[in-house]
Amino acid sequence: MDTSRSGLVTVSLLYLLAGWSQGLEILPTRERVEAGDGDSVMLTCRFKLDSTDVGPLDIEWSRTPSDPADSPIIVIDYSGDRTYETSLEDMKGRVHFSSPDPKNGDASLNITKLKSSDSGRYHCKVKKSPGSKTISITLNVLVRPSKPTCSVEGNQEIGKDITLKCSSQGTPPITYTWTRGGSSTLLPPTAISDMTLGTLKVKNASTDYSGDYMCVANNRIASSQCDVKLLIASSSSNAGKIVGIVIAVLLLLLLLFIAVWFVFWRKKKKTYEKEQPYEIREDVPAPKSRVSTARSYTVDSQRSSLGSMSPSNMEPYKSHYGPLATDDVERLPNHSPNINPSYKVAAPSLNRMGAVPVMIPAQHRDGSIV
Repeated sequence: MDTSRSGLVTVSLLYLLAGWSQGLEILPTRERVEAGDGDSVMLTCRFKLDSTDVGPLDIEWSRTPSDPADSPIIVIDYSGDRTYETSLEDMKGRVHFSSPDPKNGDASLNITKLKSSDSGRYHCKVKKSPGSKTISITLNVLVRPSKPTCSVEGNQEIGKDITLKCSSQGTPPITYTWTRGGSSTLLPPTAISDMTLGTLKVKNASTDYSGDYMCVANNRIASSQCDVKLLIASSSSNAGKIVGIVIAVLLLLLLLFIAVWFVFWRKKKKTYEKEQPYEIREDVPAPKSRVSTARSYTVDSQRSSLGSMSPSNMEPYKSHYGPLATDDVERLPNHSPNINPSYKVAAPSLNRMGAVPVMIPAQHRDGSIV
């Protein structure tokens, strides 16, 4: 009897505890959420309480760390009717509860100005003694495609193969779609588009393929577009452009050569004007110096007066014109006692061309002139 009663009490307690634990319930929600960078997102976490639930209400949002060995990262916490903000520096000011009073059954989390680093697995834990429930939501922040870069590869000539390229950065996979603008929206019949690489290959181009082309880059979150112009021309027109460029370059080089030549010519002319000597006219006699006129005499007058000159009457002339140059000349040996050297060098006489020595005949010891 006592044993059966004790068994009934135990079963009753178990059912009672099970009822308490099942009183707290979190409503189903999406397990995976995607959003674009810069956007705002709400991670839903709504719950129900039973009248049998007792104790304070605790709500905790956490994120699984990149290293599983680390403890979960607390994002935001509600306990004792008070909200505690996150301690994460890169999420401060960007996370908050959707409801101003989470105890009313809405523990959803809002994250604003999303970054790619916000991606991860988040956990919403609601606890009211004796019950406790947890749900997990995976957040994937997608990077929007950047503005694509469009370019043309190859010669834009008739009959040539041309490739249009389009490239963008963002969360993969990114797909590329080429379209044509203007009246003809159809792509050339020889065009081959690669949606993964973003290329549009055009074979055997013609002038009909000229026009505006648009490339749109798409991923799961957004799209972006770029434009490029294709202008197919004949080879002769391109050759004309090349000839024109060559002629322009040659003319430029010619002008440069003329400018350099003119500078050197001017410099040479100035140098010539500085170094040009004064003109000398041979038909005009040079002016005579007063000193040379006073001290000089002609050779004819000397010859006329040689007969009357003697060693004695030449002394005045020696003193007037200074010592003869014969003092500086070594005398020849005198083989004849009665004959002196034939000539002596007289004092220099100045003429219009400069000083020229005059030769005076020598005399014998007896006074005769040789």
